[in-house]
Amino acid sequence: MLNINNNAAQLKREILVRIAKLQLEGKLEEGVHFIPREMAPVGSQPVRCCIYHDREILRMRVMARLGHSVEEYDDEKKLSEFAKEALEREKPTWPMLTVLDEACNACVKSHYMVTNACQACLARPCMMNCNKKAISITNGRAFIDSEKCVNCGLCMQNCPYHAIIKIPVPCEEACPVGAISKDEDGKERIDYHKCIFCGNCMRECPFGAMMDKSQLVDVLKHIMNGKKVVAMYAPAIAAQFRAAPGQLEGALKNAGFSKVWEVAIGADITADKEALEFEERMERGDIMMTTSCCPAYVRAVRKHVPELSPCISDTRSPMHYTAEIAKKADPDCITVFIGPCLAKRREGMDDEFVDYVLSIEEVGALFVAKEIDVAKTTAEKGSIIPTASGRNFAISGGVAESVRIRLKNPEKLRAAVINGLSKAGMKQLAQYGKIQSGQVPFAEDCPNLVEVMACEGGCISGPSVITNPKVAAIQLKKYTEAGAEDIING
Repeated sequence: MLNINNNAAQLKREILVRIAKLQLEGKLEEGVHFIPREMAPVGSQPVRCCIYHDREILRMRVMARLGHSVEEYDDEKKLSEFAKEALEREKPTWPMLTVLDEACNACVKSHYMVTNACQACLARPCMMNCNKKAISITNGRAFIDSEKCVNCGLCMQNCPYHAIIKIPVPCEEACPVGAISKDEDGKERIDYHKCIFCGNCMRECPFGAMMDKSQLVDVLKHIMNGKKVVAMYAPAIAAQFRAAPGQLEGALKNAGFSKVWEVAIGADITADKEALEFEERMERGDIMMTTSCCPAYVRAVRKHVPELSPCISDTRSPMHYTAEIAKKADPDCITVFIGPCLAKRREGMDDEFVDYVLSIEEVGALFVAKEIDVAKTTAEKGSIIPTASGRNFAISGGVAESVRIRLKNPEKLRAAVINGLSKAGMKQLAQYGKIQSGQVPFAEDCPNLVEVMACEGGCISGPSVITNPKVAAIQLKKYTEAGAEDIING
């Protein structure tokens, strides 16, 4: 997994911060034109062939952060015109992802390569285990015949010197459902009929060619127009800052949101309803139920393992229930979900109570633009304090545990967790689909509740996080424990 601390991620954050600052100053249309030349000044070291090519790519990156698809790029059109259109936009446009061809490296097809570490050893397990006879010893080193090789990886697995390596195409390698492939020019294309919007490609592309279209300009526009804009932050977001409960609420209020709801409240509702649903399903004879709060998982089943569809819980997600609460409290408010992933942005487009979805990257950029330090913000307690189990929805296993503690007979629960929808995770899903469809016999020790998280480790590892997931897990634990103390102390 590509570390969150890399040049591509930093570039994205810098563009978001610059856009936010300009918009807050009321100078977006007149100032956006200068962002590429300020970020790639004359005399700086170019990434591509020259500074001017870098600037052209930066122009397209700015387009995406303004919420436009770069496929619509027109080099005759000024960035100020794109900014004007963004400010006049009534709602986000489809699709949520956009591919920057100019940044794509057009990586060669994934293959295996023999390095200088090869010793042409006597054992030659690379040759002995290659069923296609694609390996020979040439000039004192193993050689792979690309015409015969089928990329099975057995040579790499068996080499005692680790002399054979895999040269992957990062975005294709990261996509668990084969939604990314090369076109006739060698550029990557996304098949949106297959895509589950897990965001893996966006996170793993080392050239930042896979981009999400930002909704930050849209949200700031409403805030600056005096609208009642309500923030709803996911449990994983609290783990992104070294802050005590209430400080994130205070920071979001300082950023211009009129009210703040913690989505862990909605998680408690989801857990309550899923526990009741699980009991009802088991009573009527269902063999299995799966959780429904991860939209990437739900889409993965609908698109790729349809036989498992009857098992998906009918309960709505924490985001939905929180947005419903917010709209009931104030029907005129504009609801903005803040989360760590791309899939929630897709879910938000179909949810009647959700108006916009911002990533933690976008909110983090807003905090920087407004010089807000969350850790130094005065805490503001919400009107409803969620349970620890609601906040733990953000980590793998948290949803299943939240359901378990709400059951009348928790001993009847046999839970399993698919921790990340990698290609291996998709195989696990397929296996459960075979059990549900009867292709594989159901055994008494088979799980009857399956929790699925698209991101390994849970939502704290989403594709848009700004904190190392291991650090985030520790911070979430502290946050949850502090919240428990608030409940005890009344």
